[in-house]
Amino acid sequence: MNLLTQNAKLKKTSIENKMRVMNFSLPAYKTITGKTVCPFAKDCIKYCYAKKGNYKYPSVVKGLNNRYELSKTADFVPKMNATIILERPTHVRIHDSGDFYSIAYLNKWVQIANDNKDVIFYAYTKSIKFFIDGLALPKNMRIIFSEGSKTDNLINVNKHRHARIFKTVEELNASGYIDASNNDLKAITDNKKVGLVYH
Repeated sequence: MNLLTQNAKLKKTSIENKMRVMNFSLPAYKTITGKTVCPFAKDCIKYCYAKKGNYKYPSVVKGLNNRYELSKTADFVPKMNATIILERPTHVRIHDSGDFYSIAYLNKWVQIANDNKDVIFYAYTKSIKFFIDGLALPKNMRIIFSEGSKTDNLINVNKHRHARIFKTVEELNASGYIDASNNDLKAITDNKKVGLVYH
């Protein structure tokens, strides 16, 4: 089982930025056995890109669910650390599908980031409450709060790095957001207002 992969966007981002950007994926919203992976998902359930296309292939579904099962075990941190040593990414996007489904799981990623200080870890998340409650993050771990959750009221758009979906690039630019639709690393620039065009 490959723990780190690259989707088309991250391959393009890697080439454009001369970096090695890889991702870790979980099932979108729920596992095949009905376990909720995105506990704070709301509006996004209707248009989640990770519930269509390649993500629906049986082999992909199986792989996503296997990663979820592994993520619940004590083996997850050492196996991810070994994969990072082998694959040598400069950046790891945590979840191009799925989310932080528990504090215990999130803490495993905090440990992985602490164990690999030369790698930048970043994630879009709707599990905003886990972070608002005062969790101390490593300097190499960057979080983007994703609008469309059950707890959007916790997002301070003037303070927190956050992502908003737009219908058009023109609307995105007019609102002062940086366009991360095609270059994923734009999500972690100094501009904390991250825009994505619906697709």
